[in-house]
Amino acid sequence: MVGIEADAETRPFWDGVERGELRLQRCADCGRAVFYPRSVCPGCFGQRLDWFTARGTGTVHSWTVAHRAFGAFAGQAPFTVALVDVDEGVRMMTRIVESAQVDIGDRVELRVTRLGGADAPALPCFRVTR
Repeated sequence: MVGIEADAETRPFWDGVERGELRLQRCADCGRAVFYPRSVCPGCFGQRLDWFTARGTGTVHSWTVAHRAFGAFAGQAPFTVALVDVDEGVRMMTRIVESAQVDIGDRVELRVTRLGGADAPALPCFRVTR
């Protein structure tokens, strides 16, 4: 699997994932939590975004099963992809791991996973806790 190319805006996020943490940004002007990493708040266009460590918990908003995949993920299908509403107020697209069943409204928690083996980059996935 190809490595993650972190830049100045995304490095704190990816460094956190490597440590098993979900790092998000919060706008110092309006207080909005921000994901994906960026340099300007999408709510108020403020430029004072600070990093914080989220609890790593949330709720499944929607999900689907991918029966076909390509590239590094081709041999992993079928797998579950979900939109997770993280408790701090952002929505992330992610993989659901370690869970055979998932439903809308299920509670989930962060599970940093190397989906392509030990040499693959760490990715923020979630598992169902109900």
